[in-house]
Amino acid sequence: MNSTIENTANILLVEDNPGDVLLTKKAFEHMRIKNTLHVTSDGDDALNFLFHRGKYQDAPKPDLILLDLNMPGKDGIEVLKEIKSDDNIKRIPVVIMTSSKAEQDIVKSYNLHANSYIVKPMDQTQFIDIVNAIESFWFYIVKLPDI
Repeated sequence: MNSTIENTANILLVEDNPGDVLLTKKAFEHMRIKNTLHVTSDGDDALNFLFHRGKYQDAPKPDLILLDLNMPGKDGIEVLKEIKSDDNIKRIPVVIMTSSKAEQDIVKSYNLHANSYIVKPMDQTQFIDIVNAIESFWFYIVKLPDI
């Protein structure tokens, strides 16, 4: 992951809310590292991206996945379960970013090896602060294996 700082980070955002997608894009535009934000709007599309199916045959392996839980098709919990059960992609960090504060969602996510669970703030400034914290933590602080 540290080599990502010198290159471009590929980030997969799995989010069905267009407003949250726009806000995330704006926040990532101001990141200190170059990044490419790939967006899928439902769980099925995210899995197609990750497993290079259909129109995503040439999709890059993400360095980080930002995953919403409440989506059409396969929900975030189902997507997380598939990610963490596949030897080729299970080490990609998955950050749950959702509006759900439900304890059962938090427990399920961590039981399925989510790397962190963040409740999306309603305030735009706080949202941008969280994205900046995600960047700092995952791209500058932690040391991960080359995926």
